[in-house]
Amino acid sequence: MTDPSGYVRQREKGARDTSYPAPPAPLTVPVYDNHCHLEIEDGEGLPLDEQLVRASEVGVIGVVQAGGDIESSRWSAWAAASHPRVLAAVAIHANEAPVYAERGMLAEAIDVIDELAAQPRVRAIGETGLDFFRTGEEGLPAQYESFEAHIALAKKHGIAMQIHDRDAHDAVLDTLARVGAPERTVFHCFSGDEEMAKIAADRGYWLSFAGNVTFKNAQNLRDALAVTPRDRILVETDAPFLTPAPLRGRPNAPYLVPVTVRFMAVELGVDLDEFCAQVASNTLAVYGAFED
Repeated sequence: MTDPSGYVRQREKGARDTSYPAPPAPLTVPVYDNHCHLEIEDGEGLPLDEQLVRASEVGVIGVVQAGGDIESSRWSAWAAASHPRVLAAVAIHANEAPVYAERGMLAEAIDVIDELAAQPRVRAIGETGLDFFRTGEEGLPAQYESFEAHIALAKKHGIAMQIHDRDAHDAVLDTLARVGAPERTVFHCFSGDEEMAKIAADRGYWLSFAGNVTFKNAQNLRDALAVTPRDRILVETDAPFLTPAPLRGRPNAPYLVPVTVRFMAVELGVDLDEFCAQVASNTLAVYGAFED
């Protein structure tokens, strides 16, 4: 299968260092990047093949490539079908739902996600959810409509769901309780606190931690990590965003997962190899095997 469009997106550069950091020391026990956006070119604009090679060289042996609109979801499905180390998540992002709704295209967009979700290497609906930071009151009905439709798609196809939750913790938890969460529900880039982590874990959800767990002002994330059962922890980059300290301000990529994983192991006071083995096992429990 070939890339249907040559589709890539350019990230806004701004006044920052766009060079990729040097690779960290390889992990002894390999892990996976649970959530990234490799269709977004940043810095040197590494092609997908090079991203995967760099990741593999440091012990990151697979990635879940996530979509957020029709185009990026199609690209994600193509990437997964083309590369044995890539699985896909497809969805209409919470902030895109009102845009499609305003054009009268939300139902059509969700139908496209439904079709993509039937592909064997599409293993999650995501990222979907609620965002009260960027979308105003007028866009919330479309967000709720889209989120609930995506929940239904994850159940229909028997695949996982990756949640985007920004400034909407209670509303997301309430929606999941009201309509019923998919069997495998992941809070992508978990942004809550200790109390929310306990609620999510008690309900059987997975919490995926990104590079922002290393930020000085993110004690809430470290508190949440501390109370999350080991079998509910995932790790991600959200690349090219959320580059871990001390590399903030430069492009993120799957090959930087070891920076975050090592920080998390130290924070938890656990053996790195044992922690990597647990996180890798958790990833496979959510998404299934990468190589069919």
